[in-house]
Amino acid sequence: MSNVNSFLEKEFGLQVKDCKKLDGYDNLNYHISTSGSSYIYKTYQYSEVSFDMVEAENDTLLFLQRDFEHKVPKPIPFKDGSYLGTFSINEQPSICRMLSFLEGDFLGDVKHTLQLITSLGAFLAELDLKLKEYKNYTIQSRQWEWDLQYFDLNRKYIDDITNATDRNIVRYFFKQFEENVRPLFPELRKQIIHNDANEWNVLVQNNKVTGIIDFGDIAHSFLINELAIAITYTCYDKENPLEWAVVLLKSYHKKLPLEAKEISILYYLIAARLCTSVCNSAHAKKVNPANSYASVSEQSAWKMLHRWLTINPLHAENEFRKAANLPIEKPASISILLNRRHEYISPILSTSYKEPIHMVKSAFQYMYDAEGNTFLDAYNNIPHVGHSHPKIVEAAQRQIAKLNTNTRYLYDELADYAEKLLNHFPPNLNKVFFVNSGSAASDLAVRMANNHTKSNTMMVMESGYHGNTQIAIDISDYKFNNAKGQGQKNHIIKATLPDTYRGKYSADNAGLLYGKDAVAQIAQSEQPISAFISEPILGCAGQVPLAYGYLKKVYPAIRAQGGVCISDEVQTGFGRLGEHFWGYEAHGVVPDMVILGKPIANGHPMGAVVCTQEIAASFEKGVEFFSSFGGNPVSCAIASAVLDVITEEKLQENAQAVGDYYLSLLKDLMKKYSCIGDVRGSGLFIGFDIVMDNTKIPNTALASHIKNELRNRHILVSTDGPYDNVIKTKPPLCFSKENAKKVVTTVSDILEAYYNNGAIFDV
Repeated sequence: MSNVNSFLEKEFGLQVKDCKKLDGYDNLNYHISTSGSSYIYKTYQYSEVSFDMVEAENDTLLFLQRDFEHKVPKPIPFKDGSYLGTFSINEQPSICRMLSFLEGDFLGDVKHTLQLITSLGAFLAELDLKLKEYKNYTIQSRQWEWDLQYFDLNRKYIDDITNATDRNIVRYFFKQFEENVRPLFPELRKQIIHNDANEWNVLVQNNKVTGIIDFGDIAHSFLINELAIAITYTCYDKENPLEWAVVLLKSYHKKLPLEAKEISILYYLIAARLCTSVCNSAHAKKVNPANSYASVSEQSAWKMLHRWLTINPLHAENEFRKAANLPIEKPASISILLNRRHEYISPILSTSYKEPIHMVKSAFQYMYDAEGNTFLDAYNNIPHVGHSHPKIVEAAQRQIAKLNTNTRYLYDELADYAEKLLNHFPPNLNKVFFVNSGSAASDLAVRMANNHTKSNTMMVMESGYHGNTQIAIDISDYKFNNAKGQGQKNHIIKATLPDTYRGKYSADNAGLLYGKDAVAQIAQSEQPISAFISEPILGCAGQVPLAYGYLKKVYPAIRAQGGVCISDEVQTGFGRLGEHFWGYEAHGVVPDMVILGKPIANGHPMGAVVCTQEIAASFEKGVEFFSSFGGNPVSCAIASAVLDVITEEKLQENAQAVGDYYLSLLKDLMKKYSCIGDVRGSGLFIGFDIVMDNTKIPNTALASHIKNELRNRHILVSTDGPYDNVIKTKPPLCFSKENAKKVVTTVSDILEAYYNNGAIFDV
């Protein structure tokens, strides 16, 4: 430090008593003390651009001195009267300058109060009002990663984030920025702003903001960015960030009124600043792991980013508008929406819950309604890797902008995806036919099986469901056996559901015994059976797994009389069951055909039939098969992205870990409440059976109550089974242990209230 002291005495005429080195992001700073004053001495690596920017920063500070003396640093001149110098430090050209030292505690070191955060909003508004008068073309020409108008410059750092799930959350907010913020660029107010009101740049005395330092990030940017950045750093360690954001916004708006369009994008700007922070922290750790200062706020930023995802953007905007005394647009009532829907759409398309939900947006395992509520989605298995997953969205947008046609033309996406998909199957399942839904896949599978076996007798499972085409309904006991259904057709043989909870057999050898009964049915058939079809776990039966050992008896018996075995993996496939990628693997068998749908393309309309070479070859002898949109380039690109995300985010492993935890919580709950008769399933495909206390008698009314109470508390599940008494939960595979705990804790609260009320509720 002696060299520094000598330099300062020579260049500034200061008698240094103490010189303390400070942390810095990418420059060296020193706290200098003399007998009567304190200063900050700053050095930077020399470049023409850096020199011009530091000079512009000094000019800004000098401009502010009249109105903000002692509130912002004051540049201290060298002996020659200049405010900036270039010198050689350690044989490297460096920029040097001196600033006054401001007294006060850092905002990050004091307890936050409403009064303090209110004063921060007012202080920043006053600063921006003054800066509005200031022009500097060096600052105006600056383009860099920490200016939110150039947010996209941070995209190159996304891959430096090591956790795949976190990477994709950041990608999601990049996509939201493009959709919601960028279109408003031409309309937003711009001026010079401080651009970095973080908790280590804001100074406090006596519960009031008294100063701000470090103008190194100064930018000519959107005015609203000043507030977005301040909110980010004020709130990112808070459990309830939105409440604190409102306090800050309200006081800022009182002195410098915000425009409605600025408020409309504030939610996304806050997310963008968080993403900027974590991207740069990840990059800094990669290139300079020893620089801990660069990652000082990373943990808090990630915490808030995950929490921000749970906030409905509409709710945030409404709270911001309320704080600014701007009107809030009320959505149409549910009754109006239902009436409009039924004007054009038949009510045979039912809606969920006693009070239907008007959904407007979604992200990963969250869905957002028009009222501003966020729903935890513990039910929808169709968005397999998560709602609005950025990699799925990007794949769809990229491909549809390039090519979308039909399979009569050659394009790479079809064969590329077919190969990628079939790599997840055993070698004998080596041909795939693409269609547009699971229903179409079921229909095609039956046609192919009948063509291959020259028979049309089908063996189906009790309570099974395979789709909405006529052929699919014919093989779906869940549909044809309904009171309003068409009844069982003559060519259908129905096997008894091998249910170990309510069924005929429940011992360890139940699967073997059920299998023997099914084999006897097969033997009694007067016609050769074309195919046996079943789901590994029957969703519409109430998430009932086939008893282990059952398929090992049935599959050989079907094949022995010339039939084929079909596994319907529409709901259970693609890693949902955790331990196995496909449900049939849990039973130690390999089918001849597999039906895929729903999650294959994350909700994009697509389905597939995977089969053996022999079945495909026999089908090829018939009339041409053609599906206008089956296997189109866009569908294939999306489906390929789904497989990539499953691998990248280790979603099968997540399904197992979270599913095991979820099941353990539910089984603990079953010990507490005798109305839960059974908990069953695998991975993230789970059901719990609601019964009359200490019996196996279905309690449909209580199941409905639980489902609707969960909905009222913003958690989505559904009910199913022959008596509609089984709560089923099959969320997107990004579902977390925290999510699972929230569901089970809320169910516990509902049941506690139910029993405290004498087991009475309105149904």
